[in-house]
Amino acid sequence: MKKSRGRTGRKRRRKHLKSFRDGVNCSHKLEYIKLKKWLKERGFEDSNLRPAEFWETGRGLMTTKALQAGDLIISLPEKCLLTTSTVLSSCLGGHIVNWKPPVSPLLALCTFLIAEKHAGAKSPWKPYLDVLPKAYTCPACLEPAVINLLPEPLKKKAQQQKMIIQELFTSSKAFFSSLQPLFAEDTGNIFNYSALEWAWCTVNTRTVYMKHPHRECFSLEPDVYALAPFLDLLNHSPKVQVKAGFNEQTRSYEIWTNSECKKHQEVFICYGPHDNQRLLLEYGFVAMDNPHSSVYVSPDTLLQYCSPLDKQRKAKVSILKDHDFLENLTLGWEGPSWRLLTALKLGSAGNDSEFFKHFVSSACWRRVLLGDVISASNEQQALGAAAKICQFLTEETQNVLLQISQLKKDKENLKPHLALVEMLRSEDLKILQKSAEILCNLNLGTT
Repeated sequence: MKKSRGRTGRKRRRKHLKSFRDGVNCSHKLEYIKLKKWLKERGFEDSNLRPAEFWETGRGLMTTKALQAGDLIISLPEKCLLTTSTVLSSCLGGHIVNWKPPVSPLLALCTFLIAEKHAGAKSPWKPYLDVLPKAYTCPACLEPAVINLLPEPLKKKAQQQKMIIQELFTSSKAFFSSLQPLFAEDTGNIFNYSALEWAWCTVNTRTVYMKHPHRECFSLEPDVYALAPFLDLLNHSPKVQVKAGFNEQTRSYEIWTNSECKKHQEVFICYGPHDNQRLLLEYGFVAMDNPHSSVYVSPDTLLQYCSPLDKQRKAKVSILKDHDFLENLTLGWEGPSWRLLTALKLGSAGNDSEFFKHFVSSACWRRVLLGDVISASNEQQALGAAAKICQFLTEETQNVLLQISQLKKDKENLKPHLALVEMLRSEDLKILQKSAEILCNLNLGTT
C-alpha cells in the first residue's frame, strides 16, 4: 500500500508541476468574464485562447487545442479596436478637430485613455481598461538609481524616453486645459504627468501596427496605432513566427501562426527580431536566451582598447566616424560582430606615420572596411583587443550585478525594477562568457 501511495503522490506532484509550467487558467476571473462578454457584443467570436498565468512570462494566453503552422490564432473585429477613429467619434472629437496646432495621433490616443479611465464605470471601454496594467516597467518609469544600472547605450535611450514624455506633457498642457468644459473636476488633476506616463506606455507597449489615412485634424506624425483588447495579452517569443495584419475583407485584425503549439501551452507571437535592450526599452521586459541579443561596445570603450598611445589615433577615429564604424559594435552569442572586428582591425593598423600615410593614400583602409586582411599580426591584434574589451565588459557587468544584489536588500520598493535590470545584465553576462570562449579559440587559432 505504501508503494502505491508513493506512486500516486509522485503522479500528483508531476501533474501539479506540469499544470504550473503550462499555466493556470484565469478565464473564470470576473475581469476576464466581463472582457469576453464586452468583446462578444462587438462581434468577437470565442476563440481557443484562454487568459492564464505562466511561471516565466506572467499573464498570457493558453490554447485549448493544439495549433499547427498556418492556423489562425485570433481574429479581432474592427469594432473591438481602439484607434484615432474611436477617439474622434467620442466627445473629445470636436475639441481635437478645432484645436490648433493639430495634436498628434499619439496624443489623441493618450488623451482618450486618460479620459476614459477617469470616467470609470461610465466608460464604454471599462472592461478593457480594467485588464490593462496599472503600472509599466519601461525605462521611462524607472527610478534614476535603477536607470544608472542599465548598459550605457540603453541608459541614454531611457533618459531620452523620459524626456519625450516630459516634453509631451509640457507641450500638451494648453490642449488639456481646453477640455475643461467636458469635466466637472479640474483637468490639471485628471491629465497629470503620471496619467500621461501611464497612457503613453499603454500606447507604446500594447498597440499593433495599423496604418490609417491622414486626417487634417492631426499632425503629420504617422497614424499607425491600434489598441487590440484581448489580443494584446499574447506574449513575445523570439523563437516563433507569425503573420499579422488588418484583413480588409473580414475587417478584422488577424494573427496567423507559422509555428506549432501544444494544447494547454502558452501561445506566443513575435514582435520582431529585437535584442533585449530594444525589448526592455519598447515593451518593458527581457526575453531569456534571446538569439537576437548582444552586448554593445560604446565608442569610448572601443577607443580605450584600440592603441591608446597611437599617434594616428585622430585620423583613424575620423575614418571610423565618417563611415559609421563607431556605433552598433557588438559582442554576441557567436562572438564579436564583423563591425567590431573591422573597427579594431583599422584601429590596430600600423602606427608608424609613414606606413599610415601610405595606408591612407593607397586607400587600403577602404579594403579593411570591406573585409580585407591587412596582415596576420593585425588580425591577432584585433582579436586581442576584442578579448580585452570582452573581459572589461564582463567585469563591469559582474560589478553591476553585485550592486543590484545589494540594492535589492536595501531598497524593497525597487525590487521589481531591479529584478528586470538583473535579468538583462545576467543575459549580458552569458553572452560575454560565450564571446570570451569564442575569442579564446580564435586567438589560439592565430598563434
